[in-house]
Amino acid sequence: MGKDILDEIIAHKRVEVEQSKQILPPAELHRRVEPLIDFSTASMAEALKASSTGIIAEFKRKSPSKGWIKKEGKAEVIPLDYQQHGAAALSILTDEQYFGGCDDFISVARHSGVRIPVLYKNFVIDEYQLFQARLCGASAVLLIAACLSKSQSRSLQQTAHDIGLEVLLEMHEEAELEYAEQEPDLCGINNRHLGSFITDVETSFRLAELLPKDAVKVSESGISDPMTVKALRSVGFRGFLIGENFMKTADPGLALADFINQL
Repeated sequence: MGKDILDEIIAHKRVEVEQSKQILPPAELHRRVEPLIDFSTASMAEALKASSTGIIAEFKRKSPSKGWIKKEGKAEVIPLDYQQHGAAALSILTDEQYFGGCDDFISVARHSGVRIPVLYKNFVIDEYQLFQARLCGASAVLLIAACLSKSQSRSLQQTAHDIGLEVLLEMHEEAELEYAEQEPDLCGINNRHLGSFITDVETSFRLAELLPKDAVKVSESGISDPMTVKALRSVGFRGFLIGENFMKTADPGLALADFINQL
């Protein structure tokens, strides 16, 4: 994702969040989330630590670089298939403009029977979005270091924890590793360089040893080979976010099952 496309996405997101606040004012959104706070969600960190595979299977219909990957992909089918075929957790894209997603996809997946942890995958820049994530049934939320100052990131993480969400904090270069000092529930390393679209799993190997020893480490993007997962596990990764590799096949659930078999 080029730095300029990231800037464009964030600019669009600011407008989008303001529009959402007009439709559903923050006070009303908070009121709807309030009764949920007593109910804990499934922990993604614990699920990954307990899993022998650690695969976070992603429901991703579209991307800025590839365009539509699976336009006909159904939120009531694929996430549940992933769960039934051994995913440790799920990631569901909720950005509409660039990824063809929406919050409803998480609600729909939950109604279809998804019980495992679900990551709200979006570009979070405002605490309003955390409440949106909690309302639709997410267990964890993605925060991207490249989009946030350290103080924004810290404040968003605090609010996420207050309303019962875990945080996957994504970093993609050495300069961002300082964010890990905030002790997020999960530390993500994105192998896709945000400036050049180039995906290189070496990024995970290089940065892993610089992360806190006890961090629950997640490698994201560009993983298409079970051998890569084995190698990453051996250097301490516990989560592996895989989307396109499954979504581009005719049956993403079966593609996941096949991948796990090879593991």
